[in-house]
Amino acid sequence: MDIETFYEQNEARRESAEFEFGSEWTDAADNEYELSWVEATGELYLMVEPDASINEDMFGDFLVADELVSDLTVVVIARVPSLTELEDRLQGWEDAMAQENSLAWLYERFPPESASAQG
Repeated sequence: MDIETFYEQNEARRESAEFEFGSEWTDAADNEYELSWVEATGELYLMVEPDASINEDMFGDFLVADELVSDLTVVVIARVPSLTELEDRLQGWEDAMAQENSLAWLYERFPPESASAQG
């Protein structure tokens, strides 16, 4: 689902504090993902961002084109009730995120069935 639909489905998400755990997670095809946790719902989600086009203006500044909201796809991968538990399960994430196909490391800690099983 896109990011706006994600927030529309549950207003608690929109009003909640969110914690980001990196924006350079990669899959086997080298797509990049951002990992975030919504405090009010306990949802840990990945957001895949489309390749942003980067242009240089006449002053040498780099400009990143705005992304369409409909292009920001969200997938809830787990429900974790507390930030403390999440931090324990994500210990070492900074190093893991830098590796190739870092989503494999993430899915070892949060198997795909964990999102629906804790629903």
